[in-house]
Amino acid sequence: MSPDADANASRSHSHNPLLGPDHPLVSDLEQEVLDEYARLSRNVNQLSDKLADLAGSPASLTLDGLRLLERKTATVCTLLKASVYSIVLQQQIWNENEEQQQQQQQQQEHDEQERQFQDQEYHTHTGGAYDGDGDVTFQ
Repeated sequence: MSPDADANASRSHSHNPLLGPDHPLVSDLEQEVLDEYARLSRNVNQLSDKLADLAGSPASLTLDGLRLLERKTATVCTLLKASVYSIVLQQQIWNENEEQQQQQQQQQEHDEQERQFQDQEYHTHTGGAYDGDGDVTFQ
């Protein structure tokens, strides 16, 4: 808030006895509402002053300012899109790496099962027999 706005606010408090914080007929809630109305009034007056300044300045200056703002906004938009694309691309790479790791793990498990099966087949076809007492006999 500018010093002029504070001065105007304090002047309005001094001219209006209801705007004082010690007034016995005004509740705290009513005082807050009155303070908000005073703040709103100051903001509307500042907006009015700004619009008057803009209306008094040449349109070319305003348009130049808007063009600069548009270029900056386009740059920010482009950078944001690039960032989002980078994040999506990185996520895809991570997902693909996880899938490859899972496939490798499944392939290793499959290979291990295949070796165990081949070992069982080898022992079965070589004539070894298990007699239940822990001894392997050959026929």
